[in-house]
Amino acid sequence: MSTKNNGQPKALIQEVYKVIKTNIQQAKFSEAILLCQKQLATDLPDNDRIEVLYLLVVAQRLQGEHHGALESNKTLLELNAEHARAWQENGYLYSAMGEHLKAAQAFYQATQLNPALLSSWRAIQPLYDRQGNSKAAAIAKGQVDYLAALPSAVLGATDLMYEGDLHTADRICRQFLQTNKHHAEAMLLLAEIGIQLKVYGEAEFILSSCIELYPQNKVAGMAYLKLMAKMAKFAEAKTLADKLLVASPSNAILLCAKASAMVGLGEVKGAISIYQDLLQQNQDQPGIQLLLGHALKAQGDLSAAIAAYQRAYHFNNELGDAYWSLANTKTYHFSDAELAAMEALVSKPKVSLENRIHLHFALGKSLEDRKSFAAAFAHYTKGNQLKQQQIKYNPDAFEGQVGKQIETCQPELFARLQAVGEQSADPIFIVGLPRAGSTLLEQILASHSQVDGTMELHDILGLASKLQGQKNQYPAILSDLDESYFARFGQKYLQDTHVYRAGAPFFIDKMPNNFLHIGLIKLILPNAKVIDARRDAMACCFSGFKQLFGDGQEFSYGLEDIGRYYRAYEKLMSHWDSVLPGFVLKVQHEALIDDLHGQVQRILDFCGLPFEQQCIDFHKTERAIKTPSSEQVRQPIYRTGMDQWKNFESHLSALKDVLSEGA
Repeated sequence: MSTKNNGQPKALIQEVYKVIKTNIQQAKFSEAILLCQKQLATDLPDNDRIEVLYLLVVAQRLQGEHHGALESNKTLLELNAEHARAWQENGYLYSAMGEHLKAAQAFYQATQLNPALLSSWRAIQPLYDRQGNSKAAAIAKGQVDYLAALPSAVLGATDLMYEGDLHTADRICRQFLQTNKHHAEAMLLLAEIGIQLKVYGEAEFILSSCIELYPQNKVAGMAYLKLMAKMAKFAEAKTLADKLLVASPSNAILLCAKASAMVGLGEVKGAISIYQDLLQQNQDQPGIQLLLGHALKAQGDLSAAIAAYQRAYHFNNELGDAYWSLANTKTYHFSDAELAAMEALVSKPKVSLENRIHLHFALGKSLEDRKSFAAAFAHYTKGNQLKQQQIKYNPDAFEGQVGKQIETCQPELFARLQAVGEQSADPIFIVGLPRAGSTLLEQILASHSQVDGTMELHDILGLASKLQGQKNQYPAILSDLDESYFARFGQKYLQDTHVYRAGAPFFIDKMPNNFLHIGLIKLILPNAKVIDARRDAMACCFSGFKQLFGDGQEFSYGLEDIGRYYRAYEKLMSHWDSVLPGFVLKVQHEALIDDLHGQVQRILDFCGLPFEQQCIDFHKTERAIKTPSSEQVRQPIYRTGMDQWKNFESHLSALKDVLSEGA
């Protein structure tokens, strides 16, 4: 489908939509249908095409053209299988045609995609009654009663949130809270919108306030628990889970939340025990099987992790995450039967978008292993395209962030504030792009007797986020802050990260994205060490393109986007080298592979650490590792995979072009 604009200004297209909607409201269905068909004959972008198709379906249904409406809706759902209102229209159509089972299935799908669709809940209840499904009917009635009791503004904002219009939902919710200050549902909704917009600090404040006002509100407690995990505040998440478990000691959701927090804290054996206890009661729990697999993988028990992932898809054969988790071990090879199952699933419209994304990435890895490179690239591309439907990434905004860091963080700033931070030399930061070799560097350093390996800590990102709320935005505010702030920030960082340490004098923070905040790190922790994990640009970027990340790294789902990100990263790292000479050690992945002993000695010298042989024998070190490279760093150094991108070179011209700009 073309994504080009047909030459009509956006404002004109929107005006046509208004006319179509007015015609529908005035029962001029034939006129609306003709206008829709006229628009569809043009080269519309996909998003506009979907909107016109939806209006066409509505007009055709109201005109009584049921079969035509179903055909139009089929086309719509091929473009966007997650369109809740399109499924709702199918429900209306099948109901009108007397196909009550199909109607119930369609309304159910609509409510799964948008739980705020009151009309669908109201329509599905009598259908369940007709089927004699009293349990489902009771659930539907409960949801009808709940939604109907919500203030119209809150219901409307909830609906908009599920439809993806987050900013409008946010505005309506805030307006409502101005006159209904402590409305629990509105507070919870605003927090959820904040989470989706990745404004985690504000969401945390709202949820903590909600819990303080309504300590018995279980929904608020669960939402806060979920946010703590997302923010990698695992100690707080575990404490809260334990608190909530007092009232519900056998609640599986709470127990899983506690176990996930324990994995984050490195208490992997305890987490595995919780998962196994839950599964002992009932093996048919694919979600818990998946979580168990992740914990076993982090522990290094790969064969047991694989078995758990296989059980997960056995109990839910559409669970794309189970197949992707197998692929993401980087060592698993799918059988012919598994490959055929995945290929069959991605062609089924009823398979959810989330599952299809996971399946496409898994198929890409499977076919790459089989040297079917063109087919593999097609699946990687499709997976990335579908992922882009879920995210909002603006490369201009990121490049703007880099520009602001360069503008603010000049030599005079560091000269003026060179001695105001916390003087501890404990942290060793490893930064760079994902898939650049940072996990290998961490494993080498964590093998040293004086260094604790931790994980990708979010604390520096959190400190930067706190500064964003100031009147003078970060990073510009760094030049205006009272000098006492910097030592306090450094102390807070050390305090908050202490829970991840095991008693060694030094510890590693392996959050790649911290490269954006090296200036802040220098100001709050001037004696910290920073290591830049660098990899050949084509190899690094394409490896990122093939990787489906759990969260974040939104730049990685388009070849041009990832190329621009790499260029901006290089530009910023060059700036840090210029204004902070000697503060960052660049370690080229290829050089590390070619000269392990020499590069390890260089790294240890930079960190002020004596040489230890176990750093060379890093693959023998037993520790929990949560990143995609976990199994690769449990093996000795090898060159396999260094030039994998060359198998796809003919497809990577867009990436090459971006990387070559200004080179």
